[in-house]
Amino acid sequence: MTESSDLVAAAGSLQPDPHSGTAPQFWYAAHVCSRHEKQVARQLEERHVSCFLPLYRSVRRWKDRRKELDLVLFPGYVFVHLDLKDRLRVLQVPSVVRFVSFNGSPAPLPDAEIEALVSGLAKGVRAEPHPYLKVGHRVRVKYGPLAGMQGILVRRKDKFRVVLSIDLIMRSVAVEVDEADVDPC
Repeated sequence: MTESSDLVAAAGSLQPDPHSGTAPQFWYAAHVCSRHEKQVARQLEERHVSCFLPLYRSVRRWKDRRKELDLVLFPGYVFVHLDLKDRLRVLQVPSVVRFVSFNGSPAPLPDAEIEALVSGLAKGVRAEPHPYLKVGHRVRVKYGPLAGMQGILVRRKDKFRVVLSIDLIMRSVAVEVDEADVDPC
């Protein structure tokens, strides 16, 4: 195993933290300095804090070579599983900026989402980052015959339904495109 796959195996551990007692534990997203995610995950493991850093493999090409790299799936974030009273152990790690919060309090993530991500990546599901798209937001078509057109995302299922409008004649058309073919504006 490579160093990064050792990191994923260790960081993907869902074992309870032995130092936290029986208090309820939840998943939280820790915001970290850019490009420090692997270092933070390593230090959290050394401090016996259960954490998860999802990685994906990517081939990068340079003029003289190709290299397969393990890159962070959610840049700037490391997921930690702990009782909220132990959050200082995370915040004291260099490069940890803060917890993702709502109304000033760290917001717990749904256990099912993180556990599904851990399970999927452990079973070899290929995942890559993709821009966050939300129904009702403007998107731009990147590829295909409609490349460059802008519209509003109205439905997400197997295909995305995008409403494209021609303002001059005040008409719209709904088209279905692949998820990979659209970006947020």
